[in-house]
Amino acid sequence: MRDLTKIREHVNDKKATANLLRQNYQNERRLMKEEQDRQDSLIEASEVARAIAKEVQETAHKQIASLVTRCLKAVFDDPYEFKILFEEKRGKTEAKLVFERNGMQVDPLEASGGGVVDVAAFSLRLSCVLRSKNPKLRKILILDEPFKNVSKDYHQRIVNLLETLSKEKNVQIIMITHNESLKLGNIFEL
Repeated sequence: MRDLTKIREHVNDKKATANLLRQNYQNERRLMKEEQDRQDSLIEASEVARAIAKEVQETAHKQIASLVTRCLKAVFDDPYEFKILFEEKRGKTEAKLVFERNGMQVDPLEASGGGVVDVAAFSLRLSCVLRSKNPKLRKILILDEPFKNVSKDYHQRIVNLLETLSKEKNVQIIMITHNESLKLGNIFEL
């Protein structure tokens, strides 16, 4: 009888252990399912964020590149087209600015003239001012010798471009220059 009681206690202990292990297993499975669901949600959110980022990049590229290309075309004969290339590197998006002509890409700082870079830099600054969404802020662009590398042959085109953009985009341009042929609008001699 004693042996039977001992066996019964042993079986009951094993049943209790089995029940506890079953509960632990079910809890772990539930936690694992919750973690899998959380991971799936994070992956989905990441894909949505990537899609939104791509759309924002495309919109920004269209607005910025079209303005820069327009300015280059207004000033130079046989101008470059400006492009922003977005590349995914180390889990982050990097933007690379390039000029393109006849299907060939050129690094702006290495293979184009300083005047082209000056016009592109002006256009990029103007793009930043124009992208401001705060209606209370006046659109003002302050420049210091912005076209110092542009050949004198193109100065009248620069003046025409500045006048056109100022009116069209409703932006005030304040420019410091020593170049007589680039002076326009209200001039203050210091």
